[in-house]
Amino acid sequence: MLTGVGHGAVARPAPLPATAQVVACQLVVAPDRADWTYAPGDPVTFTVRVLANGHPVPDAVVRYSVGPERFEQPRGEARVPLEGLKIDGGTLNQPGFLRCVAEAEIDGTVYRGLATAGFSPGAIVPTQVDPADFDAFWADRLAALAKIPVNARFTLVPEACTADVNVFQVSYDSWGIGGQPDRFFGVLTQPIKPGRYPAVLKVPGAGVRPYPGDVTLAATGLVVLEIGIHGIPIDLPAPLYEHLRQGALQDYTSYGLDDRDRYFYLRVYLACVRANEILVKHEQWDGKNLVAAGGSQGGQLAIVTSALDRRVTATVANYPAYCDVTGYLHQRAGGWPHLLARPEHQTEAKIRTTAYYDTVNFARRLRAPGSYGWGYNDVTCPPTSTFAAYHVITAPKELWLQLDMGHASTSEFSAQFRERVCRLAGGNEKPAAK
Repeated sequence: MLTGVGHGAVARPAPLPATAQVVACQLVVAPDRADWTYAPGDPVTFTVRVLANGHPVPDAVVRYSVGPERFEQPRGEARVPLEGLKIDGGTLNQPGFLRCVAEAEIDGTVYRGLATAGFSPGAIVPTQVDPADFDAFWADRLAALAKIPVNARFTLVPEACTADVNVFQVSYDSWGIGGQPDRFFGVLTQPIKPGRYPAVLKVPGAGVRPYPGDVTLAATGLVVLEIGIHGIPIDLPAPLYEHLRQGALQDYTSYGLDDRDRYFYLRVYLACVRANEILVKHEQWDGKNLVAAGGSQGGQLAIVTSALDRRVTATVANYPAYCDVTGYLHQRAGGWPHLLARPEHQTEAKIRTTAYYDTVNFARRLRAPGSYGWGYNDVTCPPTSTFAAYHVITAPKELWLQLDMGHASTSEFSAQFRERVCRLAGGNEKPAAK
């Protein structure tokens, strides 16, 4: 179509052949240094941009807050210039993380973005106490666990098997509250091709859900046991898990918190150690390599299991939970589940119990090499807490950072997680050949 007349007529494209256009906006926040990292006392400026189809949204208005992570304070609202809104973030005078959070409502939808500047994160130290009797406490509990027979049962799940991998539902006995055996459940995936393979214990993130087993990881040449922690079968109808999530297991991380001998995670930590019995007795295990791996609560459990069980040869933990949960008592972010951010849990007994379960105190005791990873923008497992745990690890270690990542792994980070597990397990990085 042509517009104009005579010389200088300009060609214009035809209108888009669409009834309506769906536009998803982005609210992008970034600090003024590419590595997002500063020294205490350095000023930081955050830039906020609101984009649609990659271009600035005219006259967008944002509300923004700035402050140490999880302690951000509202600063007001402002119109965003097309070149971006500059926000003076101030500074921190000690190691930690400073965060800017911005929100904008556009056509009835609220968009949110954030960025987090790290101030000498390598100098963050834990606030959690290391109890003098920590090792004796756990030695006694492991001795009690050893008296309970495993009683493992395996059931083939033909519909879940592939040409390369067999899938089994597994159940086993472990220590329960009061010392009575409790039944735990998981899924074992193993290569069909005869041979001896490294083993991986895959421990779960938080929540209540079914577990399908990790066929993809097993296809790389690994025997993989994925477990649940709640002592319920892992193949129940979905509504039942929702009922448990909203009911009996809604706040499970605080159950028994005032008593270290009855705290919820006691049976969970022991069940993870017991799960390794399934793997080390497996006929296909190579007898050498045993990796504990997981993210979030699973990162917590991977570190804990590795510290408690000398048979573990490597740890892979993404954004581990329950790190330095006492941070809130020192006016800084603590780890998920943020128990001590709640006044009702700030009692002497409950604070004392956390010291026996905090990931930091297990990280101190790691001996096997480990691979760890997270992002600066994680609001669930704040980097202040995960760095506090990382820096007390004296075993060989590596750290993978994706600065702008929150609590959910990107596809690239998930691929790296799988590669790290395979590398540390001594398995293949590609699916096994048929």
